[in-house]
Formats: sequence, C-alpha cells, structure tokens
Amino acid sequence: MDPWQDRVAAADWAAISAEIDDVGGAPIASVMTEAECSRLRAAYSEDDRFRATIDMARHRFGAGEYRYFDRPYPDAVESLQQALYPRLLPIAREWSDRLGRPAPWPDEFDEWRQMCRAAGQTRATALLLRYRAGDWNALHRDLYGDLVFPLQVVVNLSTPGVDHTGGEFLLVEQRPRAQSRGTATALPQGQAFVFTTRDRPVRSVRGWSAAPVRHGVSTVRSGERYTLGLVFHDAA
Repeated sequence: MDPWQDRVAAADWAAISAEIDDVGGAPIASVMTEAECSRLRAAYSEDDRFRATIDMARHRFGAGEYRYFDRPYPDAVESLQQALYPRLLPIAREWSDRLGRPAPWPDEFDEWRQMCRAAGQTRATALLLRYRAGDWNALHRDLYGDLVFPLQVVVNLSTPGVDHTGGEFLLVEQRPRAQSRGTATALPQGQAFVFTTRDRPVRSVRGWSAAPVRHGVSTVRSGERYTLGLVFHDAA
C-alpha cells in the first residue's frame, strides 16, 4: 500500500460517518506530511500542471484565485482520490437509499470517471486554491454536470496561525422548515476534511428530507493559505 492508502485506512471511518451524518462534514486525518504540502504549494506556480486559472473576484465568487489541475494529476492528488473513493462510497450509497434516489457509483473510481467521460464530463476538477490577506470564498456548491458524487474533500496545505490567520472552512446547511445552520472549522496543515457536495439526508416528520448544503471559506486576515480540493466527478 502507498502512504496515502495507509493514512486514509488508519482513519476512524465509523466516527467520520457519524459526524458527517450529524453536521454534514468531518475531519478525516492528517493525510499529507509537511514536505508533501510544501511540494503541492510550490506546484501552484507551475503553469503546465493546470488547465485553467480562475480569478474569484472577476466571477464574483469571492476574492482569491484557484487553478484546476490538468491530467495526469500529481501522485499525491491521484493517490488520495483513489484511497478516499472506496471509503466514501458506502456513505454515498446509504444517503441515496435514505432519499430514495439512484446510486450510480460503481465500486471502482476509474469506472466512475469513465462514466463521467461517457456523459460528456471530461474536464479535470481537482484544484489548488490560493488565498491571501482579505481573500474569501463565497458559499457555493461544486456541481459540474448531471453526474455528481455527493461528497468531496479539502486538504489545508498551510499552517493556521503560522502561514495565515482566518480562512476557516465554512459549511451552511438549510434544514427543512428551519433556520440555516453554519459550522466553521480551522484545518491543521495536512488534515483532510470531507463534506457534503450538494445536499444530504436529515430526519424529518415524514422520514428523510434533503437538506441543501453550501461551503466556503471565511476571510483570511493575514498571510497566505493554500488548499487542495478533491471533487470526485469531472466537469462538462
């Protein structure tokens, strides 16, 4: 097993599943070393690794910049996706069962990517995000086509309190017939966080209802924050 497989396998997946059910997101584990985080941060300036660069302010997404990787992905990115997908798959299938929805995701991640390509979703979606002082990310959902995997993962590549202050990861959930609920999480360097892509099942008087969830990043007060984003469906 490669080191990313080992780190992901060592996480307490029963506790992670329970916390996702409770609040829509959960820390996984420290899946990257300081040196691995540093290499990915340095990769941000290597133009040939990326297919697109997005100025968030220009598109009114917030403030800051992110870059979509081109394929082939760096080893850390590919290995993490391959290690995480089979762990997230049972949660995805359980959620679909609760909501009475189809669960189209096959056992193998590569087969799921082939399904995305067959549906016209061919563009890579793994990305690096860079936030500087004053930058932030508006609440949003990463939906790139008809095929959607209901969970995604971020990894903080910087050290809170050292490389940056602020920049907490935000989740806001709208529950049926209730006020929105928000959570803010400060992620240590190298730690992964799994969260809801679009919506998730919550108990209601009629059984299960879908609660829409959006995510974002609070304003970075100082320094620079880099994040790896892993979306498990490709873009049209």
